[in-house]
Amino acid sequence: MKLTPLDIRQKQFKTGFRGLDPKDVEAFLDLVASESEELAKENHFLKDELTRQSLKIDAYREREKTLQETMVAATKVADDIQHQAKKQAEIVVAEAELQAEKIVQGAHQRLVQVVSEINELRRQRTQFESQVRSVIESHQKLLETFASQPAPRFEDNVSFLAKK
Repeated sequence: MKLTPLDIRQKQFKTGFRGLDPKDVEAFLDLVASESEELAKENHFLKDELTRQSLKIDAYREREKTLQETMVAATKVADDIQHQAKKQAEIVVAEAELQAEKIVQGAHQRLVQVVSEINELRRQRTQFESQVRSVIESHQKLLETFASQPAPRFEDNVSFLAKK
């Protein structure tokens, strides 16, 4: 059974011959009751404070749990974003490499075409030079032929025309 300040105040002592001084006993009991009452109030206050602090701790623990879950979720999202970015970068690089390969292939085809055109122009040049040489040689021979024959005289031409 718990002893309350009221129990202490209402406690009655038996008196005997030459017993206790009732005033001293009552004064002491009042003092004990007051101290006990203060302790009971303080105990009640501390229990209330403990309850409030426990509720705060529970709230903080719940917040901590929520924060930890949020951190885990944020980390997962960040990892997913990083993974997606890496995939996207790989796709971009692959597309760039494919485009570069197409450009190189196009340039190579153009090079082959230009080389082919240059060879055709060289062939045409050689053919043209050959034709020009042929014309020059035929004109040279014609000039040599004219140079080796005596020039007709004017009189011969006139007499030839007169005969007609």
